[in-house]
Amino acid sequence: MARVDTAESGQGGAGRGDTGAGTWGAGIRGAVRAACRPGPWKRGRVLVALALLLGLFMLLHAKIPNRIGNLGSLVETFLPWFGLFIPVLLIGALWRRSASAVVALLLPVMVWLNLFGGLLGDKSRPGGDLTVAEHNVGAGNPDPVGTAGDLAASGADVLALVELTPEARGTYEKELARAYPYHTVQGTVGLWSKLPLSDTQPVDIQMDAGPLGDTKPADVKMAYNRALRTTVATHQGPLAVYVAHLGSARVNPRAGFWTAHRDRNAQALGEAIAAEQNERVVLLGDLNGSMDDRAFADITSQLRSAQDTAGNGFGFTWPAKFPVVRIDQILVRGVKPENSWLLPATGSDHLPVAARITP
Repeated sequence: MARVDTAESGQGGAGRGDTGAGTWGAGIRGAVRAACRPGPWKRGRVLVALALLLGLFMLLHAKIPNRIGNLGSLVETFLPWFGLFIPVLLIGALWRRSASAVVALLLPVMVWLNLFGGLLGDKSRPGGDLTVAEHNVGAGNPDPVGTAGDLAASGADVLALVELTPEARGTYEKELARAYPYHTVQGTVGLWSKLPLSDTQPVDIQMDAGPLGDTKPADVKMAYNRALRTTVATHQGPLAVYVAHLGSARVNPRAGFWTAHRDRNAQALGEAIAAEQNERVVLLGDLNGSMDDRAFADITSQLRSAQDTAGNGFGFTWPAKFPVVRIDQILVRGVKPENSWLLPATGSDHLPVAARITP
């Protein structure tokens, strides 16, 4: 019995000794791993770099050159959407438990809020004496009668329509006649009004460029004219109203973000507005671009956006089924926007826009 007890005692002692040694070894190895593992301020260096680059990218967007494929204008057109990268990077920072990446994300957050934070709240106010609206009714609109009915029911006092086709023009004139006793159509753009119009004329936004365009007769040019200027007789005095549909923008492999016609139109429209004698001006139109785009500097330096001033949110208008950019604009000078909003979708691929102003 004594020998058995002694053997068992010896084996037990040996087991305890091995366990102790193993514990000490595991502890040493854990300590080495912990010492080698980067701390929360050293983890996620790639995420830190990406966060800082995103912030600088948005902050310095105006410095992105347009020499290659109009990259700068393309970025500025969709600039608000770059904010979506912020939560993606935040998820990565939290997954990596990287304190440095979280701190680095403060830069793009602050830049984005500085650029677009003002659009997140509702800036609309009660009041206003005149409701203006604009709609690209769409050349392929399958239901111009329904579109005209919806627009007439909107209550707009002044209604601008662009992309009018010869086939649909008569339909809009007929369907809107009861609500709007005054109207003018110049080429593919028109204005319907409950108030008298005067001094109406087409605006040359240089749809034709170069010597060949100069040889075309006026009646030929009028067929595809895309801008007009008229005076609306409001109760507060004459209001100059411009309606415009600038050239399209396209993205293709060769030219990148191709905006040559649109940019030429925007410059010409800016010159026409600069020459306007009336201090009270409203511009209604599909400008085929975001007002963040540098191409519109000649216009935005003179007019302010009703949506930015008195709207709620970004007010994206295109494409109607899933709007990602606001290219339909209401811009003003010398009047006070009180409210700006989107009207319900019609058969067009654009959403209509409206604003209530105090002339």
